[in-house]
Amino acid sequence: MSDEDREPGPGEYRARGSIIRKMVPGEVLASVPAARELAEAEGRRLQFDFLDDEAVLKLLRLRYLDEARLHSTGMKLGVPSALALVGLFLYWGGYVQYWESSKSQTLYYAAAGGLVALIVLLYVITLTRHWGNRPRQKVRARAAAYRKFAHAAAGGGADLPGFYPHYGPYPFAANFHADAEDLELPSEAETQ
Repeated sequence: MSDEDREPGPGEYRARGSIIRKMVPGEVLASVPAARELAEAEGRRLQFDFLDDEAVLKLLRLRYLDEARLHSTGMKLGVPSALALVGLFLYWGGYVQYWESSKSQTLYYAAAGGLVALIVLLYVITLTRHWGNRPRQKVRARAAAYRKFAHAAAGGGADLPGFYPHYGPYPFAANFHADAEDLELPSEAETQ
């Protein structure tokens, strides 16, 4: 059975590519004094206990859901946009520039410009909704700090799998908002 076909078990989470990974216990990461200090400092700053295995597991699962949602949204918008832009370009290259009158060409350019502007507007709105979502930014900020903590532990000699926790850096939209609500996993939200 592949990772995509099964649910993560106790202590497991989905990483990039829907690969199921085992979470490294906090005690292993905290065995490196510099990493422990970083986890405590970041924990105070981000109002999160990076040594609480249950909380970290939930964080890793929420981070996967956040990334999966962005990917899904990107595909739903990206594929039709790409097809529309290729169609505009091919129609221009194969027909408009050679056989249409200058008035028809002007109308084509105006319509094509309007379509491109609409696509750009849809991208901006979609990205603003996803990346600007304050609770999701809170999850990303905590995940970025956990990644730093894990890398500090690995650098200090802790035995960690390569690339743990299997999420890349978050160069933007990972701002901590103390007033933002905490996200819940879908299974937890259903039981409340």
